[in-house]
Amino acid sequence: MFKNVYNWIDERLDITPIWRDVADHEVPEHVNPAHHFSAFVYCFGGLTFFITVIQILSGMFLTMYYVPDIINAYASVEYLQTQVAFGQIVRGMHHWGASLVIVMMFLHTLRVFFTGSYKAPREMNWVVGMLIFFVMIGLGLTGYLLPWDNKAYFATKVTLEIANSVPVLGPVIKELLQGGTIVGAETLTRFFAIHVFFLPAVLLILLVGHFIMIRRQGISGPL
Repeated sequence: MFKNVYNWIDERLDITPIWRDVADHEVPEHVNPAHHFSAFVYCFGGLTFFITVIQILSGMFLTMYYVPDIINAYASVEYLQTQVAFGQIVRGMHHWGASLVIVMMFLHTLRVFFTGSYKAPREMNWVVGMLIFFVMIGLGLTGYLLPWDNKAYFATKVTLEIANSVPVLGPVIKELLQGGTIVGAETLTRFFAIHVFFLPAVLLILLVGHFIMIRRQGISGPL
């Protein structure tokens, strides 16, 4: 049955050449841990993407129960953790994954820097990678407020004051994020929208560009 469905789709979209181009692509010897133990450092990028996929999937699960308003936000998180099957596990994966993905991106960035992989012809991919890094940090900051507990509330106030200290554009950025004169309902709504819609859309575009450039330029070798 699956083969019939695949053939039906393939006749209309000709998808076989696309996945064969990926499947038949040989992994360079210097990134194969079976040949070189040091090749594990080249796995940081793939591990970062793997954790990102987990973050997306677990986040989709969380949004089915989360209520983005100041009255019900905390209660919805508590309900998810205490009443929903595997809710505590999924939220724990999302919570700790947010920190782990930053660590893995930092290690990946260090590997790229110390192996000179940011040099020609990969300068544009380095820029895109740094933009992905900043988007990930933005996702972490905007997601921190969503549980709407005391720790998240005061941490967000500190974040907004840091944003306010940016030269020239600081007050505008703070007003845009805060949505009013205090950290309240509008702040939570804006952080939720940025966390769930705007930043993931930007992240998807950057990831597509990142992978296209990697596919065309190949995985960089040792310094």
